[in-house]
Amino acid sequence: MTGTGTVAWWTATAGELPRDLDWLADDERARLAGLAVAKRRADFLLGRWIAKRAVAAQWPGAPPLSAIAIRAAADGAPEAFLAGAPLPLVLSISHSAGRALAAVRAAGSALGADLERVEPRSPLLVDDFFRDDEAAWVAACAAAERDRAITLVWSAKESVLKARRSGLREDPRRVRVELGAWVPGDGAWRRFAVRVDDAALDGWWRDDADYVVTVAGDALAAPPVACGEHVLDR
Repeated sequence: MTGTGTVAWWTATAGELPRDLDWLADDERARLAGLAVAKRRADFLLGRWIAKRAVAAQWPGAPPLSAIAIRAAADGAPEAFLAGAPLPLVLSISHSAGRALAAVRAAGSALGADLERVEPRSPLLVDDFFRDDEAAWVAACAAAERDRAITLVWSAKESVLKARRSGLREDPRRVRVELGAWVPGDGAWRRFAVRVDDAALDGWWRDDADYVVTVAGDALAAPPVACGEHVLDR
């Protein structure tokens, strides 16, 4: 078993989603019925499915997915319940272009995770939401890598704001992301540093084909692990 400071992560694509929805809890079925927009329904289903799988993989006996419910807290952060009881873990979910990410760690710690498809990015994203040093870091990257670099900085900010349970209600420019020298993606997890005012958080990022994955939180000394490895004390 890995330490409780470790994060476990898992991703899935829309093509992996089961056609049968018997894995949904009753309140999740009610939530789904209230979603009229097709994309929101698709994101809801894929995000809930991968989150339930991530949670079940951490729990003794791998409970049926229908016994696990993922509910939004008052601040919008996802929380996991088993047979109606809250589970002692922190959960983060992200969606992008037909793919979803779930990350879990032990309760009592901050966690935010984000998945972003690498695609052309408007300079306005940098102008409006990046700090001067982050914009300079992006500008120093080779032109062929610039969209990936912008995506990476933005994803890191998203992860941090999720870890702070504020989301985009908080100005992304308050988050300072320090990535060091640009390293071409090879699928390995790499560190990044974060400061928000006087608070510091740890971050990890990796390239995953056409996507960037970032994870942020407190006391993240080790890189995230595949969800088959347990990160919770049980």
